[in-house]
Amino acid sequence: MKMIRQFKPEDIEQVLDIWLKASVQAHNFVAAEFWESQVSNMREIYIPASKNYVFESDGNVIGFYSLHENLLAAIFIFPEHQGQGIGKRLISHAKEQCSQLTLNVYKANEATYQFYLSQGFKVDNEHVCEHTSCVEYAMSMNTQQRI
Repeated sequence: MKMIRQFKPEDIEQVLDIWLKASVQAHNFVAAEFWESQVSNMREIYIPASKNYVFESDGNVIGFYSLHENLLAAIFIFPEHQGQGIGKRLISHAKEQCSQLTLNVYKANEATYQFYLSQGFKVDNEHVCEHTSCVEYAMSMNTQQRI
């Protein structure tokens, strides 16, 4: 069975594993050591400060997203499960949670940037990430249906 549900504390190890593997793969322009150095911050700061949802398939968590107010702070899927529509399902679920969504995506992460454009996000501005010194796009979407 496949479903999106609220994060539970016992999901933390799977979520951190997804986050690290997918981050290293998607952001190969940043040293893997940087992402490895951020695992404890994800565990102790970012995940607890966010509203988190997981994508579960046959009892295994294979993707998740995190909202911090209207910021889509994270959306990650195990690399071997990408390209199967899970990201679209997670984005659709996130749209139901907020009337406006914002996010940041690295300019060098072209595939993910194109994915966000295809989901209705638009670029608001470009800036340099304070943690990695890489250029990011700030993107947003009004999730309210216009009549």
